[in-house]
Amino acid sequence: MAGRLNMDAIRALIIDDSSVMRKIVERSLRQAGVALSQVMEAGNGAEALNLLRSNPVDLILSDINMPVMDGLEFVRRLKAEGLAANAPVVMITTEGSESQVVQAVSSGARGYIRKPFTADQVKEHVIAILNK
Repeated sequence: MAGRLNMDAIRALIIDDSSVMRKIVERSLRQAGVALSQVMEAGNGAEALNLLRSNPVDLILSDINMPVMDGLEFVRRLKAEGLAANAPVVMITTEGSESQVVQAVSSGARGYIRKPFTADQVKEHVIAILNK
């Protein structure tokens, strides 16, 4: 397990249609040493947008492939509505979806993590993005 990083506790929103994957992402953040003051969860992009209309966050991790509203549409709508303007979005994706990653980054996502991932990979990507 990584040591605790020297940064303020953050509020994170984890978006994935799998509740198991949402817990894995949260556990990976904690194992990476990310101090979390609050973790919110959403099962798709539409639920996430509704949460963000009344809850500020510091970091958003979103799957790309989800029912109702996928991660790509979520990022587009997030930027269009001006929600969570200061919260970086990190996409979580599976192998073979390179074009989706390119679309997500061009729509405003700040980075991506490929499944399966380790706590060290989460640390590398998320901490670098949070420190920018």
